[in-house]
Amino acid sequence: MPRYGTFASSTLQERVSNPRAAGRRTMLAATLSLLPGLALAQVKIGLVLSLTGPAASLGIPARDTSTLFPKEVAGQKVEYIVLDDASDTTQAVQDTKKLISENHVDAIIGSSITPNSLAMIDVIAEGETPAISLASSAKIIEPVDAKRHWMFKTPQTDAMMASAITEHASQHGVKTLAYIGQADALGETFYAEVAKFAQIHHISVVANERFNRTDPSVTGQILKIMAANPDAVVVGAAGTPAALPPKTLISRGYKGKIYHNHGVGNNDFLRVCGADCNGTFLPASPVLVASQLPADYASKRLALDYNARFEKLRGPGSVSAFGSYAWDASMLLNNAIPVALKAAAPGTVEFRRALRDALEATRGLADTNGVVNMSTTDHLGLDQRARVMVEIRSAKWVYQPR
Repeated sequence: MPRYGTFASSTLQERVSNPRAAGRRTMLAATLSLLPGLALAQVKIGLVLSLTGPAASLGIPARDTSTLFPKEVAGQKVEYIVLDDASDTTQAVQDTKKLISENHVDAIIGSSITPNSLAMIDVIAEGETPAISLASSAKIIEPVDAKRHWMFKTPQTDAMMASAITEHASQHGVKTLAYIGQADALGETFYAEVAKFAQIHHISVVANERFNRTDPSVTGQILKIMAANPDAVVVGAAGTPAALPPKTLISRGYKGKIYHNHGVGNNDFLRVCGADCNGTFLPASPVLVASQLPADYASKRLALDYNARFEKLRGPGSVSAFGSYAWDASMLLNNAIPVALKAAAPGTVEFRRALRDALEATRGLADTNGVVNMSTTDHLGLDQRARVMVEIRSAKWVYQPR
């Protein structure tokens, strides 16, 4: 803050000619640096991202997006510290501990995937550090208990996306469906939501299978699904491993509808799945089809702005939903940091508490995925405008109006 800079830069002549005055000015500068609203400390934001391992296609776009984050907010310098959790829950916990205990961050963005984000909750709560997850499961933020008091997220919940899938399926005559998901928290929680909303739409679930992210084959699971002869198959998986079930279904001659969850919203998935994903559907972030949305769509302008920034950085067609989730996390923090600075200095527990409170008080904040209205019981704050139905055609995302 320039108007206080002279207190910290007394000249050598002053120190010699009037040492008492110089000392008083130095003490005053130190006092001012501790006053709320006049903090000179740097805001530190940690990012725990899946940059290697099976979920790398989710974490890398978020890391690339972080290079676009503002380096100053409300006149305060902001430092970003990025750590790789290697798509592993144990590493995610270790990274979180390091950011809190060694780097003394004021907030954390991450992890990229549900199992890691769930594993981080205890450490985040103990460290009283607000965190914004980039993963899908509602269990990350629900219920908002003593531990999830510190947890927020930007991606649409699995419940929002499962309801979109079953609604679309019902409208297209689907009476029976099968499910195949990852053998982890993502796969389990998404299945629970799919089963719940399928029942609401009078759709019977006739098969329920699991696979690991690193499995080379799902032939056994697909044969069981095809024996049940479902009208549709829902794949509950994220990143490039999610391409294995649809590719196997097509190779075995399956003719029904195939749905993905929003964990496949990037071009690496399109590349790996190839022509086998033509004609399949997913509920997705508006970012993927921003240019195709109606002019009055709530998030269109900001989604287009983000897309332009990212494509300038990584080239045409490089945008993914996972980068947008990180961008929205930054928007939440940019909105909350000025409020928290009025209460305390960065690097203190008081600042972290004030930052958490400011995040929870977010109202009417437009971002690339929708309009955020958080509350003491809702640490996402998005409504149904944050999801669109998309069809994959010739390795492109195609908006499906309702």
